[in-house]
Amino acid sequence: MLELDFTQTLGSHCLQIRETLPASGITAVFGVSGAGKTSLINAISGLTRPQAGRIVLNGRVLNDTAQRICLAPEQRRIGYVFQDARLFPHYKVRGNLQYGMAKSMVSQFDKLVDLLGIAPLLDRLPGRLSGGEKQRVAIGRALLTAPELLLLDEPLASLDIPRKRELLPYLHGWRRRFIFRCSTSATRWMRSSIWPIVCWCWRPVR
Repeated sequence: MLELDFTQTLGSHCLQIRETLPASGITAVFGVSGAGKTSLINAISGLTRPQAGRIVLNGRVLNDTAQRICLAPEQRRIGYVFQDARLFPHYKVRGNLQYGMAKSMVSQFDKLVDLLGIAPLLDRLPGRLSGGEKQRVAIGRALLTAPELLLLDEPLASLDIPRKRELLPYLHGWRRRFIFRCSTSATRWMRSSIWPIVCWCWRPVR
């Protein structure tokens, strides 16, 4: 289970949440720009710290202000795909993919590379990639860490329709792991995802 009970203030915006979510399946978060979607997943990932409250994943305390516990992002076993790819500019694609790769995923490397259609890109630097290519590499890098929880902040926005059709079934196969996906528009989310939302989103969070 993912237990969220915290308050976080950033500037004039105050995010308050109290939810308990299943540790499997896919949860989508919808909201207008500035509603706090990215702030929510930043707090879960450890990129920001709530001022009060706690975050617990499968019994592991990630953040508890009362006990002064705040695990570093690299200790949380959480993958994060940002709206922009944020690849390491000095590493080639292969190096970006292998950065932080879990031993359990070594045998899946070639399969994932083929699925994402990035085999021809392995020896390129990020500066020579298109926006969609960068995002595919970022998704691959996150999956290769074998995360316990995968956070996606509108990761498919820059992908074309054929690539989305190829990628979504693979992500769907990860539904036993917990996946968070954020979007500003439910309509756009359904349109970009190809499948009806009822088949994809087990539990929307309001």
